[in-house]
Amino acid sequence: MSELGDLHIFAKVVALRSMSEAARSLGIAPAVVSKSIKRLEESLGVRLLQRTTRRITVTELGQDYYKRIANALNDLEEATLLVSGQADEASGLLRVSAPTSFGRMHIAPHLGTFMQSHPRLNVELNLSDDIVDVIADGYDIAVRITEPRDSSLIGRKLARVRRVLCASREYVAKYGYPQTIDDLKTHRCLQAHGGGPWHLEGPEGPLTIRPESALLTNSSEVVREATISGLGIALRSTWDVGEELHIGKLVRVLPSYEGSRNIWISAVFASRQHVPMKIRAFVEYLVALYGPRAPWDRMM
Repeated sequence: MSELGDLHIFAKVVALRSMSEAARSLGIAPAVVSKSIKRLEESLGVRLLQRTTRRITVTELGQDYYKRIANALNDLEEATLLVSGQADEASGLLRVSAPTSFGRMHIAPHLGTFMQSHPRLNVELNLSDDIVDVIADGYDIAVRITEPRDSSLIGRKLARVRRVLCASREYVAKYGYPQTIDDLKTHRCLQAHGGGPWHLEGPEGPLTIRPESALLTNSSEVVREATISGLGIALRSTWDVGEELHIGKLVRVLPSYEGSRNIWISAVFASRQHVPMKIRAFVEYLVALYGPRAPWDRMM
């Protein structure tokens, strides 16, 4: 096998974090993958991967090497597709990372339509609330919910995030509506561990409050369900509770206050001179799906 072939196999192992998965993806025997990695390490004189019986980890040198060759390999793939007349067709494997709840609610249900439109494309969707390294972890696209930041990555805004204070009808029937921000101190507030302070914008401008949660949990989804069940007041994104607000399971409290308006759902991907068709197609699909006004906000 050529040195270029060894590089391709190494990149696939890093992206999938598994020799067996890489072999399956490439349609070759696991022994071929193992020999290829060994040959590449011997030619470089460095250890790229640490192998145990249960897992593979990429060494620091391996990560650096992968970052340097990943874009070159993608450029080579694009050139091959261009010459073969397939550059305008989304194909291959598209690896996507997305936040757990958002991905489950607003990406997964729409993958069928997207993949039917691009029959030569396979999609790998990984859900995690950790911020992945798009390049080092081998992702084509990461969907993020955060403030836009300067980065070596390209970011495409998909939808603005609205976060509102809300509670169930049962809760406000029992405890009443807070009339002022200070009234929140006498109400049950809910948020997950590590949620940090609530950054709000209201009639008097930006303000920050630090609620003491009546519920201890590390799960934002638990907070969501606890809010719907009547346990307290929470600051929730409309993409998360838009339907419940629409049908009346939840009601807004202190409606003149919302969370920071500089939070966006964005798609980020590695900066390249020519963005592969599979990335362009998926990003444009999400843009059409969520904009110009997100469906969860149209319900309200």
